[in-house]
Amino acid sequence: MSNTDNFIDKRRFIIRLGKALHKFGTPAYRLEAHLTNVSESLGLFGSFVITPTSLTFVLSQDHENQDYNHILRVAPGDLDLGSLARADELVDELTSGQRTLAESIERLDDIANKPNPYGRFLTFLAFGASSGAFAMLMQTSWNDVFWSTLLGMIVCLFTFWAERSKRVTDMLEPISALTSAILASAIALIDPSINIPLVILSSIIAFIPGLALTLALSELAARNLMSGTARIMDALMILFKIYFGGVLGIALGKMLWGEVAFVEPSHTPEWTVWAAVTTLSISLVILFRCRKKDAPWGIISGYVAFGASIVGAEYLGVALGAFVGAFALGIYSNIFSRIMNLPSSVVKLLGLVVLVPGSKVYIGLNHAVSGQTMLNATDIGSQAFLIFMSLVAGLIFANVALPSRKTL
Repeated sequence: MSNTDNFIDKRRFIIRLGKALHKFGTPAYRLEAHLTNVSESLGLFGSFVITPTSLTFVLSQDHENQDYNHILRVAPGDLDLGSLARADELVDELTSGQRTLAESIERLDDIANKPNPYGRFLTFLAFGASSGAFAMLMQTSWNDVFWSTLLGMIVCLFTFWAERSKRVTDMLEPISALTSAILASAIALIDPSINIPLVILSSIIAFIPGLALTLALSELAARNLMSGTARIMDALMILFKIYFGGVLGIALGKMLWGEVAFVEPSHTPEWTVWAAVTTLSISLVILFRCRKKDAPWGIISGYVAFGASIVGAEYLGVALGAFVGAFALGIYSNIFSRIMNLPSSVVKLLGLVVLVPGSKVYIGLNHAVSGQTMLNATDIGSQAFLIFMSLVAGLIFANVALPSRKTL
């Protein structure tokens, strides 16, 4: 990188990098640390305040003067792990002198505007597969797995519609839950063995903000209070919207189709949970747009997280078993970061989804409001809280035991 690169080009790159990484779903505390490191490598002094809906940049060429302030309003980002990895590689190329600032800015724009590498059809299949995989993880019946997969594909059509319509975007979660609930009530007429609440939950599992809640608690643990609090409230509002859509849909379904007596079906065998983890991990690679060369690492992260949590649960209980799973996942993702020289988040977030208890929060909310039990489990609300705490603690312990070389 030439020493003649001026302050304007440097600040333009840092601002565009911050906007891009925020768009790719980077947590605030990691993004702030990364931007600080990049600023130092470019010979600037930077201070940053990141929240889910705003970015604040303060950049200067020395400690005493604030040469440039930049504040902008943004929409919450969506996970794009492939673009995250490319942006990290771009920063390495810039700091090593392989690219100039002008080339880096142009490349960053290309990364930010890159279309989905997997296309609509694979995304459509992945949506349905993730819904079916979740139903399998719950060890429900094969009928529920089939109907969950089908409804998950229908929900995916709403996400495609939302890309073209702002009005649909604003009501995506409740209208998806509403539609799934009405259709599930209708399906019960021809298949009375369907577990309607569980099928609804499975079909909209992609919207359940379990990962968002975990990231929010991680931000609070890192003392990034504004972003963590905002992210928690956003996740809770999404959960409330989903639940309202589901309740309204079930009520409308009963009014339209009537109520059918439930017939208890046979459950899926024990071994299907591993098939579910495999299916879910592959689906997440597509939904999170992970690069194909990083995909095997991401799929293995699901096995590491789930397997370690199962072993931990045998000795410590379900909640602390999540701690063991998160610790193993953190160590694994940091090993990936050291070997591949990429952010640990590229594989960590894929494995974390297998562990997060977002569905338990939804089930607990349903039990608190309606008094109905979707699964044969006791104290599911307190159990979900302990699992969230265990996940955050496990990741923190893993970063202490084997730190990642990357801030992202």
